[in-house]
Order: sequence, then C-alpha cells, then structure tokens
Amino acid sequence: MCRMGDVLAGNHAVWEFDSDSVLIRFARGIRTPRVPRLLHALGSRRIPLEAVSEVTVCAGKRDTVVLRAVPRPGADPLMEAAAGQLKENCDPYRLVLPGDRAPHAAAFADALRSRLGPDAGEPADRFLVDVPPPPVQLKAYDARVGFDGSAVTFHWSRTGATSTKWKAGDQHVPLASLTGVEWCSPEGPRGHLRLLVRDTPADPRPDHDLAAAVFGVGYGAVHESLPFAAAVLAAVRGRARVAAVSSVPAARTGGERLRHLDELHSAGLLTDAEYVALLDRFRA
Repeated sequence: MCRMGDVLAGNHAVWEFDSDSVLIRFARGIRTPRVPRLLHALGSRRIPLEAVSEVTVCAGKRDTVVLRAVPRPGADPLMEAAAGQLKENCDPYRLVLPGDRAPHAAAFADALRSRLGPDAGEPADRFLVDVPPPPVQLKAYDARVGFDGSAVTFHWSRTGATSTKWKAGDQHVPLASLTGVEWCSPEGPRGHLRLLVRDTPADPRPDHDLAAAVFGVGYGAVHESLPFAAAVLAAVRGRARVAAVSSVPAARTGGERLRHLDELHSAGLLTDAEYVALLDRFRA
C-alpha cells in the first residue's frame, strides 16, 4: 500500500507521492551516471493529479520496469510544446526502475489511479502544471530570441540570418498578437521555433519567416529551446483565458465588475485597448 510521502527512486528521478500531486525531482539515477540535459534543466516539477489522465506500469529493457504518468492533453505547457517529439529518456513523466521494484511501482501506480478525478480522460481546459523557467534569451542559428513576458524579440545574426530577415530588421512581436507556438526539435532536420501570429500566414520556410528562428548544431538545444517555447505558449494561453472570462460573471455587482477589470489591467493581464473595450461593453 502506497501512502502519502512514499517515494520511488529510479533512473534520473525520484517520485514522491502527495495527497493531490506527485513531486518529481530529477537527479542522478540508480544505474545511470548522467541525467539528460532537459531533465537536469527542469530540476523538479510538481504534477497535480488533476493533470494526469492515466498511470501505466510495463516491463522495460534489461530487467527494468517502467512507471509512467500520462498527462491530460492541454494540462502541461512543456508537453504541449513538445508535441510528441521528446525521446524516451527525456520524457519527464517516465520513471525507469530495477525489475525487482515492480511490486512497488504497481502499488505506486494504484495509489495514483485511486486519486484521479472523473475528468481524467478529458482534455484540460487550461494548463495545470507550472511552466519551467526558460532562459532569458535563446540562441538560435540565425537569431537571439528574447521573451520578457509581454513580447518576443528576434535579433538577427549577421552570419546566420537570410537576406530576407536581415533586410527586414529585428522583430518585436507582442504577446497579444500570438495564437500559439510551434517548436520543432533541433534534433530533427528542420528544427525551429515559430510564433503563430494572428491573421498572418506563416512562411513555410522557417529561414524566411520573420516570426521564426532556425536551430542548428549547437544552437537551440532541447533543454534550452523547449522550456522557452513552453513559457511563451503558457503566456499566450494565459492571456486567452483572461480575455475569455474578463467580461466578469453577471452575478457580481457593477462596482465589483469594475474593480475586477481594474485589477486585471493593473496586473498587466489586459492591454489598454482590451481594458477600454471591456469598459465600453460594461457601460453599454
């Protein structure tokens, strides 16, 4: 029987069971001397059980057992940005244990399953897992990309950027203009980070797209570019949720609704234009 506070130590990680979450600490494993760079960069993650759709246990390679929590679609910005491109050894939801730990893994999995809610099989309507801290800047092959929470900037490299990008000049893309983020692993043939800009068709050639940065050997490594993409994606989805609920429930009084709008605007969650538009709608 697995109880709150129980832990499982495997390759690359230690899982600790809590009443409503699993704390995963990525560290040097039992059998492996090195932690994949992505997991090392993540450090630790607390996964709310409401972000989990199912838990599986299966036999692994070389007398091991694999415990895996399957995140709900839409629950984790890191996995949403990765879009199935991570290698097995970089999967933060996968724990490899020695074969003789199979009974412990099964008990741990049963305890997690017993805590899953009725919506576990449904996509999440918002991100439930905290976004990992991204680097301040991401160095791609053709640009330095920065994100300050309100906009993404591209500073083109004189040697790496195409003439299309160089002639257009550095780009400043406000968060409010984005609908999403596309991350293609640098370990693939066309690795890049692309911003999806509202009402603007993307150029299929990342090296010509003014809202994309191209990766390459030594540029845009997974442990740097994926957390960066996840942070931007989480910020984009966060703004979308605020815009969706910012009309304020009708049950509130007029004064409460105005105060709520003021709080959102003061916190930077509404732009000046959004704030004025909502005020006009409220007064209409």
